[in-house]
Amino acid sequence: MSVTIGNDNRFARVTPTHVETPASSLKANIRDTGDVLEAYLGKDPFFTYNYKNAAKPYLYPVYGPDSQLMVRNFPMKDLKDEEHDHPHQKAFWFTHGAVNGVDYWTEGEQKGRIVHQNFSKIKCSGNTGIIASHNYWIKPDRKNVQLKDERAIRFFGTEQKRYLDLYVRLTAIAADAVLGDTKEGTFGIRLAETMRVKGGLNKGHIINADGLKDNETWGKRSFWVDYYGPVNDQIMGLAIFDHPQNPRYPTWWHVRDYGLFAANPFGIHDFEPKTATGEKTPIDAGKLVLKQDESIVFQYRVILHKGNHEEGAIAEEYKKYLNSNF
Repeated sequence: MSVTIGNDNRFARVTPTHVETPASSLKANIRDTGDVLEAYLGKDPFFTYNYKNAAKPYLYPVYGPDSQLMVRNFPMKDLKDEEHDHPHQKAFWFTHGAVNGVDYWTEGEQKGRIVHQNFSKIKCSGNTGIIASHNYWIKPDRKNVQLKDERAIRFFGTEQKRYLDLYVRLTAIAADAVLGDTKEGTFGIRLAETMRVKGGLNKGHIINADGLKDNETWGKRSFWVDYYGPVNDQIMGLAIFDHPQNPRYPTWWHVRDYGLFAANPFGIHDFEPKTATGEKTPIDAGKLVLKQDESIVFQYRVILHKGNHEEGAIAEEYKKYLNSNF
């Protein structure tokens, strides 16, 4: 399907439902500069939504409590004390490495692009902010579209924690869309260099809901994962929760000791190279086919918090999340 890039009234409006916010929540605010959207909690910046002239929409910078920068600067900023690997890992994103064979995970002339169309909602109501947008997943020819993408970010927070809920609905609009089996996906964050398990200060740690730690967590299924480590003079953590209505819940985690942190329900043959009976896992075991006009929804919660997973009460926070929905 060839389309004109721009506003498209075929998109449905994303309407998040009520969410219970903590009693001590800070006032939410969104500033539209014309080039980016800046989200604030109280007087402090939370994140910036980047969508113009980008291979995919992404959030950068992203700040935790006490205005601590929780994501890597590269490639948005070129700092000497950061690794310059994987320039496509831009802080905070949602994409996938194989859609009918097209790579949207990495970037380049022969890669797919996720192109912003319009915002359906930019609104703050008291302690909660909403940013909802429409996007097209476009082939390398820059004309033909495979998926339409309705996504929303809901955010709120306290002095101790920042909360961000992500909702994404993908719809195949031109033909069937095969979301391929690859570890290069799907909802990803690249954490601050100092939080890494390996490299940086070598003081970061990863833990999942089952108690697995650090490199043991890679490729494992779990309800949640928390990644924590030093940022300036504090221990800070970032947890991602998988929603029970997501496909293949609980998801697998493409979480690396160098700071990549991604939820991926598709890369089964990478994450589980052998079946329960000891046979080699088929290379397409994780693929998912969307028929034309069929949709699939993903929901996640991100919590940026002080301290480790116990100090952030992540297990208890996850129980609360089970009663939340967009």
